[in-house]
Amino acid sequence: MILKRKIGSYEGEERGPLLICIGAMHGNEPAGVRALERMFEMLKVEPITNSEFCYKGKLVGLIGNLQAFAQSKRYIEKDLNRQFKEAQLKRLLSMESASLINEDRELVELIAVIKEEIEEYKPEKLYILDLHTTSSIGGIFCITTRDQESIEIAKGLHAPVIKGFLKGIQGTTLHYFTKENTGIETVAVTFESGQHEEPLSINRAIAAITNCMRIIGSVRKEDVENKHDQLLIEFSRDLPKVAELIERHDIVESDEFAMRPNFSNFQRLKAGEVIADDKNGPVAVGKDCLLLMPLYQKQGEEGFFLIKEVNE
Repeated sequence: MILKRKIGSYEGEERGPLLICIGAMHGNEPAGVRALERMFEMLKVEPITNSEFCYKGKLVGLIGNLQAFAQSKRYIEKDLNRQFKEAQLKRLLSMESASLINEDRELVELIAVIKEEIEEYKPEKLYILDLHTTSSIGGIFCITTRDQESIEIAKGLHAPVIKGFLKGIQGTTLHYFTKENTGIETVAVTFESGQHEEPLSINRAIAAITNCMRIIGSVRKEDVENKHDQLLIEFSRDLPKVAELIERHDIVESDEFAMRPNFSNFQRLKAGEVIADDKNGPVAVGKDCLLLMPLYQKQGEEGFFLIKEVNE
C-alpha cells in the first residue's frame, strides 16, 4: 500500500479559517491519523443526516512523518518534532530536494504541503492542531504557545494545559507555525489523546478535532454532540487544569536508560523516589512533583518530564 501525506480535506460552502490537523508526527502514534480518517467520513455524511449543517472554512488532515508511520517507528533517523529550527530549515531549504532523506525530507515536504494549502485556500487565519499520543497510560493534555487563543482552544478541549513546555524542548510544530513563518495569522495547539495503542485515544482525538472546529467557528455549537465534551471531561477528571514544566530528563542511547514499570502520566511522585535506571544506577526525582510522558518505547530523546500543578 502506498501511503499519501494528505489524509483528506473538506471545504465548506462558506469561507472561514483553514484548520490543518497533523497526525503521526511521530510514526508510532497512529491515533491521530485514524481519527482524521473517521472525521472525513463523518463530514461526508453529516449534510445528508443534518440538512442544516454548514461548514465554514476548510479542514485538511496530514501525516507528519510518512516514512516512520509506514514502519510504525517514532522516527527513522531523528525526531521530526524537534527539527523545526531556523538554522536547520535554512540549510535544508537551500539543498536539492532529491538529495534529502529521512526526517530532512519529511520536514521539507510537510512545510511545502502546508504552504500549498495556504496559497490555494488563501485563508485569513490558519489553525494547526498537532495530534499526539504517549507511550505511557494515564491522562490527556494540551501543549500551547503563549498566544491567548492557543490557550483558550486548549481549555475548550477539556485537557490539562502544560505551560513552559516550549522552553523545555525546541524545534516543534508549536515553535514553527507562527505568522512569521506562514505569512498569515496562525494559532497552534498540540493535543495528546492517550496511550499509543489505546482504542479510546482515537475517539478522544476525534472529540478534540470536533471541539476545535466548534471553537474556531467552523461548525455550529448545536451541530456538535455533547458526547465529545463528555469523553474529554471524563478522562481528564481529577487532573490539574494547568501545570508547568519543571524538569526534562534528556537521554542518549549510551545512557542505557530504562523506566521502571507501571508509571503513568500525572502520577504523583515524592522527592527521592526512584523511577528509572541507567548505566550509572537508579534515577530518582529531586522534589515532589507530577510525572509526564515516562518513556516506554525504544526511541526517544527524553526519558521523562516532571511538572507541577499551578493555580490560574
